[in-house]
Amino acid sequence: MDIAYKKTLELDKVLARAVQLCACRETKEMMQDLQPCETPEDERYALEQTNAINSLLIKNGSPRFGSVSEVRRVVAHAQKGGILSMGELLEIAATLRNFAGLSQWYGLSEHDMMPTDDLFYSLAPQPVLERQISDSIISPEEMADTASTTLADLRRKIRQTEDSIRTKLDAIIKNSTTNKFLQDAVVSLRNGRYVVPVRAEYRGEVGGVIHDVSSSGATVFVEPTAVVEANARIMQLRAQEQEESTRSLSAFSAQVGSLEPQFSYSYDAMLKIDLLLAKARLAIEQGAFMPAVSDTIHFKLNKARHPLIDKKKVVPVDIALGDEYDTLVITGPNTGGKTVTLKTIGLLSLMAQCGLHIPADGGSAVRVFRRVLADVGDEQSIEQSLSTFSAHMSNIVQILKEVDDHSLLLFDELGAGTDPVEGAALAIAIIQEARNQGALIAATTHYAELKTFAMTTAGVENASCEFDVQT
Repeated sequence: MDIAYKKTLELDKVLARAVQLCACRETKEMMQDLQPCETPEDERYALEQTNAINSLLIKNGSPRFGSVSEVRRVVAHAQKGGILSMGELLEIAATLRNFAGLSQWYGLSEHDMMPTDDLFYSLAPQPVLERQISDSIISPEEMADTASTTLADLRRKIRQTEDSIRTKLDAIIKNSTTNKFLQDAVVSLRNGRYVVPVRAEYRGEVGGVIHDVSSSGATVFVEPTAVVEANARIMQLRAQEQEESTRSLSAFSAQVGSLEPQFSYSYDAMLKIDLLLAKARLAIEQGAFMPAVSDTIHFKLNKARHPLIDKKKVVPVDIALGDEYDTLVITGPNTGGKTVTLKTIGLLSLMAQCGLHIPADGGSAVRVFRRVLADVGDEQSIEQSLSTFSAHMSNIVQILKEVDDHSLLLFDELGAGTDPVEGAALAIAIIQEARNQGALIAATTHYAELKTFAMTTAGVENASCEFDVQT
């Protein structure tokens, strides 16, 4: 389908709201790029999938599900033998948690076969691996002591050695003989070694290795001789700690790599479920329902509401096309709702073809349009020096080049902007040409000649929007 009218009919705004309801970044991109279905079977299946998730949301509430991103790339790296970082492994664990959460959510209530069953059957939770990663890695920068017994033992030895160093350095700081040589009675770290700040003029009074000098040169940071060996021991233990951490990461990475190709199947299913969850949440938010999908040109909306107008203020409209008539001429006063009705016809058609439920009552039926072509709004072009009338005519010429028997045409104030008699005649000619191509047409007008044309022409029907005299 030509989706140039996404913006004209405001489908982009509906999709933008649906994007906000997606959890994962990749799903947001999928929603943004959503394409209308091209066959009744595909549209029916897409709507039924949304309906299935909608019913699960109503029965089971929201599933346990969190945002994850680019996990397929991470798993592919692990499959090739790469060692994953702690942050990447936490993302893997979050993804596995999503698989488990969705699987559990799906089984919370009894239900017959659903068109989404294959997606949930594709999920392969790995509870043991997920728990091991979660228990072993505290944050993207920190591994837990419990990651391995070797790591726990090394860290215990590091803490013991650090305690002995602090004890020796505290003795130096508190010693009346040596503390007068210090700039401050504190212990600090330089190059991974514990040091004390010595006044530069007394650097020879405190034996040890100088590791740093202050920017002013007034202080030197000395590693006292009494802790040189212990500091070296800590450096060795920390190197062993890093090796053990890397070994644990390598082991986890190998396990993650071995999950393919099942992981990719599960991940794809998860993203599709996330997309359907967003569609279902949007339906609940809009008070929308699943329409029937016609295999013919039948098109009917009962109490249809424009989804971007406040639900408390929007006026529902009844619209039908394709049975007794293929063309609807909509009349009524200015600000009476004609253009909104026109946009509602096009927008709800596109929403349904994207697998979105529509804000219309039961008994509504939609059909697949290959093209939804619209000339709506003020198209005056300053850059091209076209008048409003000329801009509309240029647009309509393009529409008539594209129209076929699978098209929906929407014309707002057709023929307006020129001499009324000529404009009405032109509007009738445009409608007749589009009807000859087999399109369904809805057009708004003020012209009495078009109203008469609708009254006297088979297959063309008048419709009206009226003011509520009370409000």
